[in-house]
Amino acid sequence: MKFVSVRDLRGKSADIWRELSDEREMVITSNGRPIAILAAVTEANLEESLAAFRRARAIGAVASMQRRAVASGTDALSADDIEAEISAVREARRR
Repeated sequence: MKFVSVRDLRGKSADIWRELSDEREMVITSNGRPIAILAAVTEANLEESLAAFRRARAIGAVASMQRRAVASGTDALSADDIEAEISAVREARRR
């Protein structure tokens, strides 16, 4: 996978667009850190590519929530504990 700086993206965008169809995806970096992914798509696969990207983001979000739950100990809550917490939050919102 090719890494492209923001500076190169601005200055050599025509070259990058040409290379993208062969590379399929590139990582855009700023100050050496990844900030975005540039992926080649076509009209035929745009919706499928967006759906796959959104699924990957959702999976990442769930994994992050699970890690936070384990770190805070809330992964061991029972269904009754969860219902009690939901009820308490709803009650507080009514006030």
